[in-house]
Amino acid sequence: MKKKILFSGSAWVHFACVLPVYRRLAADPRVEFWLTGGFKKGEDGEEATHVLDGFYEPFKVDLSRVVSVEKAAEMDVDVLVAAHKSPAKPRSMARSVQVFHGVSFKNLGVREKYLKFDHLCLAGPYHGEAYRKRGFVREPGQCLITGVPKMDALVSGTLDRTALLRRNGVDPGMPTLLYAPTGSKFNSMETMGRRVIEEIQRDGRWNLLIKLHDHPKNTDIDWAREIRHLESDRVRLVTDPDVVPYLHAADLLLTDASSVSVEYSLLDRPIVFLDVPELLQDVVERGGALDLDTHGRKAGLVIQRPEEVVGAIAESFAHPERGSRERRAMARDIFHDPGGATDRVTGVVLYAAGLSPSLPQGVVALQPDPKPLGVES
Repeated sequence: MKKKILFSGSAWVHFACVLPVYRRLAADPRVEFWLTGGFKKGEDGEEATHVLDGFYEPFKVDLSRVVSVEKAAEMDVDVLVAAHKSPAKPRSMARSVQVFHGVSFKNLGVREKYLKFDHLCLAGPYHGEAYRKRGFVREPGQCLITGVPKMDALVSGTLDRTALLRRNGVDPGMPTLLYAPTGSKFNSMETMGRRVIEEIQRDGRWNLLIKLHDHPKNTDIDWAREIRHLESDRVRLVTDPDVVPYLHAADLLLTDASSVSVEYSLLDRPIVFLDVPELLQDVVERGGALDLDTHGRKAGLVIQRPEEVVGAIAESFAHPERGSRERRAMARDIFHDPGGATDRVTGVVLYAAGLSPSLPQGVVALQPDPKPLGVES
């Protein structure tokens, strides 16, 4: 009998993080891989709803295996796979696997509530240590250092920069910037984004691709509509669900507190951070594990005002070596063996499903700290 695996997500980025694993497992004759979730409307709890229409179509999946949240609630599965903390649930599941969807210095993935999953696929040593410091490594085989599957493409040499830029209507011969803000409240799009775009457009030396976060917390303004009024032959709004090919195509990244800054460190290219002090303070007030000291924004320049952006970009291009040591250190600390994460996470899911007798080679299983002497069990 085939093992049933169910993925549940409520934003495109959730499935983008699992897509390489899905492709492997959907081709495995021992597995039935089902998909559920949809665009989330409302807050967690009884008021939340999921809109499935259009959610999985951009990923070219087997749509016959896509089911509504209501239908999924009637399913009994072997493994539930998720990349966020609150997936829609089946009626029953034998095991669950958490893949996560971000590795930013906000550290919103370092939370006790994730321990409800049987296996946590952590990005690398940094997050393993973050879980240990907070006392979250409690069960053998739960916290696993696997790497991040979606980042494999960034180091594989399979992405085509020229084709992607031409498809988006900009000149591949020009230096290209990617602006990718986070979706948290008080993000840079809300505070200075439009003016930053206008400053870059006025200068005219670079292509600018803008990739908005696909599930922003503040939906009062339709930023996609606002940006479309600013589009030109050098400024384009990106609507593809996966940011990774655009990281590959970009010669410089503009961001604020998004995990893309960490992901981009794998390429060791310049980064300009737009300062978002209210956002960072909000993370602290909500109990997040904000960490600006270990790596944070040391990998690039930080600017406070939109009128500084052109100078910061020009300075970064003139001296691309600045911040290189920090970027390379961050990439080593955060990402475990880039290029093989898809194999490892696929193996974790197969192990959870009972199709493999052991965890795959290369996975580091964190062990709980031994109890202090004199403490009774």
